[in-house]
Amino acid sequence: MPDQHLTLDAMQVVAYQGEPGAYSHLACKHTFPDWSSVHCASFVDALQMVERGEAYYAMIPVENSTAGRVEEIYRELKRTQLYVVKEHFEPVNHCLIARHSMSLDQITRIGSHPQALAQCDGNIKALGAKSLAMYDTAGAAKHIAEIEEPGLAVISSELAAQLYGLKILKTFFNDSEGNTTRFLVFSRQQKMPVHEEGKTYITSFMFRVRNIPAALYKAMGGFATQGINMLKLESYMVNGNFTATQFYVDVEAHFQSSSMQAALEELNFFSEEVRILGTYLADDYRLK
Repeated sequence: MPDQHLTLDAMQVVAYQGEPGAYSHLACKHTFPDWSSVHCASFVDALQMVERGEAYYAMIPVENSTAGRVEEIYRELKRTQLYVVKEHFEPVNHCLIARHSMSLDQITRIGSHPQALAQCDGNIKALGAKSLAMYDTAGAAKHIAEIEEPGLAVISSELAAQLYGLKILKTFFNDSEGNTTRFLVFSRQQKMPVHEEGKTYITSFMFRVRNIPAALYKAMGGFATQGINMLKLESYMVNGNFTATQFYVDVEAHFQSSSMQAALEELNFFSEEVRILGTYLADDYRLK
């Protein structure tokens, strides 16, 4: 059933953070090739577009195989009431990009988003260049296209180089092969797939344990007892309070399965708050 709060123009719109040409833009094009992609200045803006009914989905990066988790996303999860309905893994081909007048030996600084800089740190140092943190990979490409800064090259995507008329000095500038970013797709409506045997599902949820000894061990005990594979467990502080820790979890199970229900019963007993973010099919990337 369609969301009655959505405008007609938003029915096939996916929002993402960054300028056109960002990896989030690529993820949108690969996941929803026939949809319109709308760029936003921040992750919060992309999520709020969905909350306001101005976009159907938000494509949000949560972790990278080289640089780890995207910290700010986990802080925002507490504030949003959206649901996770899909995951997508996007291979990252970082390119070293500059204006057409620049050569490799002229580079003194390399700018990009901190995540991209971390993923290319070894190659940056090999060139003897300094890192310059910028707000976005595609935004970095747009910046040097508009403003000429001597010695400045950027790390961005091949798509960004094409969009902004720049030169690719090096492709696959990543330090590691197989560099991949995992994205989650957020929606106003929960779209839980019907549980079918033989298919692999991921359930994502957040919880906060009671402030008692061994609370986390006891809260997670049900998943071990039920033989549920835990894929991810992230912790972060709530409102700067050192006694209240929030956890984000991905498990390989469908919310409606009997084993998951039994594990959640035990989790709820030892937790003050549990919020199910969604159940969705595992991306084929996991099954390779």
